[in-house]
Amino acid sequence: MLPVRTFRRCLLRRAPPVRRFSSRVEPDHSIYLSESTDPYFNLTFEDWLFRHKSPEKPLLLLYRDSPCVVIGRNQNPWKEVNLRASRQTGIPFIRRHSGGGTVYHDLGNTNFSIHLPRAAFDRHATAQVVMKAVRAMGVDANVNERNDICVGKEKICSAYKIVKDRAYHHGTMLISTRLDTLGELLRSNKDTMETRGVASVRSPVCNLQQYHAHVSHEGFVQAMVDAFRQEYGVHDEVHAVRDMDGYQSIEYIRQGMEVLKTWDWAFGQTPEFTYKIKKNFTWGPLEAELRSKHGIILSCTFTHPEGEESTLWQGLEALARRLEGERYGSVNDTVASLAESDGRVADVWTWLRSEMDS
Repeated sequence: MLPVRTFRRCLLRRAPPVRRFSSRVEPDHSIYLSESTDPYFNLTFEDWLFRHKSPEKPLLLLYRDSPCVVIGRNQNPWKEVNLRASRQTGIPFIRRHSGGGTVYHDLGNTNFSIHLPRAAFDRHATAQVVMKAVRAMGVDANVNERNDICVGKEKICSAYKIVKDRAYHHGTMLISTRLDTLGELLRSNKDTMETRGVASVRSPVCNLQQYHAHVSHEGFVQAMVDAFRQEYGVHDEVHAVRDMDGYQSIEYIRQGMEVLKTWDWAFGQTPEFTYKIKKNFTWGPLEAELRSKHGIILSCTFTHPEGEESTLWQGLEALARRLEGERYGSVNDTVASLAESDGRVADVWTWLRSEMDS
């Protein structure tokens, strides 16, 4: 085990002069600690390491992010995230490259990523490494049947990505995160939205500091490094990633960060889904079914009681046709012009827009 004083020197040594890296920089370290808190950088850096590190060698990455919601590669943000709360708080959501469920990141949790050759990858074994790190800090953690790290029945941390000859296990360790913010941002309340994507498995969560007040980010980093070294026989020093601008000069990372911010990636990768909603208006009840794929509205169907006058029905049909091909949640404002001649259609459009924006 590396003495604590040695590891601290790795963390506290003076930052080297700023250097410009070329696209030929190779990921030749085994243990990385990112000191950047930019989630767009850290998620892209993780993907770069995964795709460019030699697949025969184990790798550990540790980092923290400023507040954000991170969804899985095949998830539906309208189902997983309270988008209205996201806008109000200014906390963004980001679609990562790997699968798995939705998690909340802030400076109160620490993210880890263990990369291994595919042939040596075992979900349970990597979960055991994390469990040992948590236990080393005095917390009686366990691994459940889904390979999540738990204390009792409460989840404190886990997603996986397997590509060709390499795989990784990553997770978010809750240390002192804002659980109230986590709960608000991950509460979408859309039970009638059916998606072909991967839905998160909701679990009760807790912070490690609820069980051991002295647990910290620095302590977890040390414990994870020790457990990783012991499990995989790695003796490399910790490589601190300080020069974010230097790494951003690598084309793969620079472009990757920009891609994560685009509508086409964040929303346009959403699998097909159907959302059924209903509302009682002053003039009667109405049901709507919205169907979308890759963030584009495929169809909108209205169902209302028999006997409604034809002018209302015609207005709703025109609205439904106009919505086809529009971006879900970002419908062109010209749609509102269809509702100007009939207040009832205007009410329906206001309702639909509110539902899609939430």
